Amino acid sequence: MSDAQTHLMINHLPLLLPIIGAIILIIALVINSRVSRRIGYFIIVLSGMCTIPVFFSGEGAEHFVEELGRSHDLIHEHEESAEIYAYLSYLISLFSLFALYMSWKKKALERILLPIVLVGALALSYLSFETGRSGGKISHPEVSKD
Repeated sequence: MSDAQTHLMINHLPLLLPIIGAIILIIALVINSRVSRRIGYFIIVLSGMCTIPVFFSGEGAEHFVEELGRSHDLIHEHEESAEIYAYLSYLISLFSLFALYMSWKKKALERILLPIVLVGALALSYLSFETGRSGGKISHPEVSKD
């Protein structure tokens, strides 16, 4: 399987999972559920893990679509957006992993980490839209018509 195929096959997971994780964390706050918080944290950690192969397959996908004659400017825009997204995703995933551990150990620090992870997941949700939109513009001309 080529990098372009890998990139296309799994690129939606890290874009959708932070939104799902944030929604679950909000629900967990409303219903005051420790189990729901842990599920939300886990989904955000999973999102960061899914970001790794997508990020590293992007370079090979870039070369492939450049050979197809796609706009280098669009590719560069997507690459810049994806880089910011990936690094923030890794950071929020680490916070989420730590919050998950603190929740499991029933430590008070988890209550401090929860808003950090939630705000981070919401920021990731916005960046996922921007990253996905910029990536879609490369191969979908209908997206380019803003």
